[in-house]
Amino acid sequence: MLLCIGAGTTIAAAQAGGASQPDTPSKPSAAAKTAAPAAPIKPIDAGTYAVRLRDLEQRINELKEQIFRSKARLSLLAETVLEGVVGGGQAVIVHENRMSQSYKLVRVVYALDGAPIFTKADEEGSLGDQQEFEVYNGSIVPGEHTLTVNLEYRGHGYGVFAYLKGYRFKVRSTYTFAVPEGRISTVHVVGYEKGGPTTPLEERPAVRYIERVERQVRPDASGEGDR
Repeated sequence: MLLCIGAGTTIAAAQAGGASQPDTPSKPSAAAKTAAPAAPIKPIDAGTYAVRLRDLEQRINELKEQIFRSKARLSLLAETVLEGVVGGGQAVIVHENRMSQSYKLVRVVYALDGAPIFTKADEEGSLGDQQEFEVYNGSIVPGEHTLTVNLEYRGHGYGVFAYLKGYRFKVRSTYTFAVPEGRISTVHVVGYEKGGPTTPLEERPAVRYIERVERQVRPDASGEGDR
């Protein structure tokens, strides 16, 4: 009896001891782990972003201008060679800015017979600071040619006229001129304001053309020009 009681007691104690043992905590699964928060990305200042964007746009426009001018010159040269014109002619195109300070010239695009020959853009308005600049000067096949001009202005003003800064004015014009063989045709493209003080601002920007034809002076064998 004592043995049985002792055995029962022993068994009970073992069972009690087994029930009182604490459960071993399980390791958290990989899904339960939370990733450390990523460091916040510092936003780019709006002014810095605008400057970078404008700089990139200006570089792209300069590259386009170089490509366009090279393409146009090659096209005109090829045309001259294919036509077999020895004397040929010459075209000179000059842009003149006669606009008031209320308009800042920010973009200029010229095309000759459909081929771009000059493209330039500057949002700062430095284009308008030049009273005139040469757009094209080179050989060309004698005959009629079509010049296409696209100009874009940005309004400029202070004080009560500060609202002009939000305005954009675009002018598109075409002009046909003739280049006689052995002659130089010079075309001045003049951007000016038409109308008067009562003319609406959006109707003032305009273009007129001044053409002059003169004889080409070619050096002779002795190195002297024609007299």
